[in-house]
Amino acid sequence: MLLHLVFLAFWSKGKLGGFDSRFKVVDLRCENLSDPLCVDSEVPRLSWRTETSAQNWRQSGYRLLVSSTEENLNRDKGDLWDSGKVGSSESNGIRYQGKRLSSNEECFWKVRTWNSGGQSSSWSQSGKWEMGLLSADDWGNSRWIGNGQAGAAPFLRRTFNVRGPIKRARLFASGLGYQELHLNGHVVAPNTERGPGYTNFDKRVLYVGFDVANFLKPGENCIGAILGTGWFDVHDVATWHFEKAAWRGRPRARIMLRIEYQKGTTEEVASDGNWKTSTGPIQTDGIYTGETYDARKELTGWDRQGFDDSHWSSVAILDPPKGTLVARSCPPIVIGETIKPTAIREPKSGIFVVDFGQNFSGHAQINVDGPAGTAIRMRYSERVASDGMIERSQIETFMAKTTPPQPFQTDTYICSGNGHETWEQRFSYSGFRYMEVTGFPGKPSLDNFRGRFAHTDLKSAGSFECSNERLNKIQHATRYSYLSNAQSIFTDCPQREKNGWTGDAHLAAEAGLMNFDSASLYEKWLNDLADAQFEDGRTSIIVPTWGWGAGSSHPAWDSAYPIIVNDLYHYTGDWSIIQKHYDHLKRYVDGLAKQTKSGVIPFDSLGDWLPWSTQTPSQLTSTAFLYLDASILAGFARQMDNGNDAVKYDRLAATTKKAFNDTYFDKAKGTYANGSQTALSTAIYFGLVPDELKTHTFRELVKGVMRQGHIDTGIIGAKNILRVLSEGSATDLAYKLVARKEIPGWGYWMEQGATTLWEDWKGESSLNHIMFGDVSNWFIQWLGGIGLDPNSPGFRHIIIRPQAVGGLTWVKATHVSPYGLIATTWTKTGSRFKLSITIPANCTATVMLPGDRGPGTEAGSGKHEFEVRI
Repeated sequence: MLLHLVFLAFWSKGKLGGFDSRFKVVDLRCENLSDPLCVDSEVPRLSWRTETSAQNWRQSGYRLLVSSTEENLNRDKGDLWDSGKVGSSESNGIRYQGKRLSSNEECFWKVRTWNSGGQSSSWSQSGKWEMGLLSADDWGNSRWIGNGQAGAAPFLRRTFNVRGPIKRARLFASGLGYQELHLNGHVVAPNTERGPGYTNFDKRVLYVGFDVANFLKPGENCIGAILGTGWFDVHDVATWHFEKAAWRGRPRARIMLRIEYQKGTTEEVASDGNWKTSTGPIQTDGIYTGETYDARKELTGWDRQGFDDSHWSSVAILDPPKGTLVARSCPPIVIGETIKPTAIREPKSGIFVVDFGQNFSGHAQINVDGPAGTAIRMRYSERVASDGMIERSQIETFMAKTTPPQPFQTDTYICSGNGHETWEQRFSYSGFRYMEVTGFPGKPSLDNFRGRFAHTDLKSAGSFECSNERLNKIQHATRYSYLSNAQSIFTDCPQREKNGWTGDAHLAAEAGLMNFDSASLYEKWLNDLADAQFEDGRTSIIVPTWGWGAGSSHPAWDSAYPIIVNDLYHYTGDWSIIQKHYDHLKRYVDGLAKQTKSGVIPFDSLGDWLPWSTQTPSQLTSTAFLYLDASILAGFARQMDNGNDAVKYDRLAATTKKAFNDTYFDKAKGTYANGSQTALSTAIYFGLVPDELKTHTFRELVKGVMRQGHIDTGIIGAKNILRVLSEGSATDLAYKLVARKEIPGWGYWMEQGATTLWEDWKGESSLNHIMFGDVSNWFIQWLGGIGLDPNSPGFRHIIIRPQAVGGLTWVKATHVSPYGLIATTWTKTGSRFKLSITIPANCTATVMLPGDRGPGTEAGSGKHEFEVRI
């Protein structure tokens, strides 16, 4: 085999010591966020990346400066912390070790690094973080306020005076269930919605902070808020009965505006009895039902000084929620994309169906000019029936039948009659591709509507593209499904349920971490998992929950807790997440182990959900997950130098493995249980197969797949089987399962016009589910070849292993790791295979080309090209 290795960057030895302009420090982050305003951790984690044109660059040291003012930082004075030169290659998750930080404190920081030759970079551009409100006392005299009345959404307002030039102004707010904040006629965060976020409000309540100095002016000012019901005051009646939640109450808010003047004084404007309240155009809002907005009741100028609020009432002082107020540690929900519709049809007179051409989460924006009182109803749906009308029976099935019937995924806009009107709702969201419009004045055009794709603001961190357009469509569908289900929690679907099903979340976690900068959202949701845990270790199958699904035991779902902690550690390299949740995970695994009988899980539970035809016993998958959980925890114990726990959980894993094989391996048939694809692939992938049976079991799996000719798993097996086949050098077979256009399979969905992933292989349920989404991770890791090395968390060492299968002629893949961009591009022309790779600074890779049976070729950072005949 002929192998050429070409280095594309010039190498210069340089001098020992001194300055090297070829590398610089970029992307400074605190707690995984850029310049966060509300940091709750008193010892926050600091991270950075290095960009360089030098080949094989390695960091040998760093120096961190943290200053209380920008002026001090510019003078290289780290009055809060000067780390000095630290001999270390680490640049991810460095703990602050300076002076004790206080609430609302500003921290300015920068970094310089040294390469392996002793040369230093210049100082980075400055970064900044601000501490949040670390104590309940920091909220001063603020109280929880609202109108305390059922009905329309409450509007809150208060005027106040600004008494001089402002140095700094910060607005801290927690509006339950949702808030929209206003200052002097402006929305404070205009591209965001449904903040601050969803939690178990009896355990944890989120607040957010904003820099509002530019909103304020000398003299009289006005602050206001509109509150939505959200998950705090669910009045929609559905299977999960959130209307019975113990935390439920009318919307309320706690607000504090802190103004620092240039003269050195500070003033606070807090939510208290001096605020006034009224209702306005938002007549109803519900997380499942939608929003009704009567523009005739708009309160023009309500959020400005000079507005006559004499007819408004004094606010009610309401009871605080039981949960602890903490800063939101993940990005907000934003309007991430505006989608232009592709078609409008009129299947019946006066009934228009708008096709946006893409399934997504969010709502529609309407542009209309109609007479006052014209009521325009918009009902959202994923599909249309054969007669062209929307079809929603598959997704409204869990809504209770009430008298009168409650709406579902329905927005209603009532025109003011004041000329051209533009409106979109703010306190709910739907999952849809189609929208039925009735009551529209005249015939609408495409320009009358826009789709507004709403999701947590997760920046892209990965990509995949190849010569097979069907695979490109699967990648596109996976990314849209993932974002559609990132709604301050990880949901199963954006229409029917909107619940944080734990099984869906962990099965899609690696795809999410590979495609998006999603670590901070996972950290937030892990806090939700901790809040859901009982003292005996049990948790819930949906998180958050008021009680539905809490305390039940479904190991294949409940294992989301240890699995996502493990995934976060391996994808980010940050082991503090293990420290934080370790005791919770021990409680969970210990509690699950107590439920075994003869070493296996004896009861039925959720398992390989929605297989094509062959059911795998849930006891088998549950026991397999117990083994995986124990193995993960044993590894965590070793990471923390806890020898006793390592022995304990190694022993649990060993006894579970033996019981699994004693119970489920059928010696007469030479297979596990009923020989399903899920049973075999799960046993192999989790490491449950004894050494002497590994080759045989893998052959049985391959033989079964070839006999059936298609995938025959549910959501557990769908993740495991592709990985097992590729790890066993049968990527060509895995590719066929994915790419085939016949039912069942991902490719079949694309042939039916899917733009998101479906819940089941036949397409009989939700058409926007993420639980089959690990296929995207497989695309990037195996077809693209950007492999995660389990022994090198955070992609410090990368396994490059592109797979030229299935007639593919080219593939491009990327992943932005904690250390920078990893990229692969390969082409295959005849027997000639060419590979170009980019390895980030401070990292190394082992490159294994098609047909390479050896240990591979080692490569340092930089750009490299390889060519081989295959």
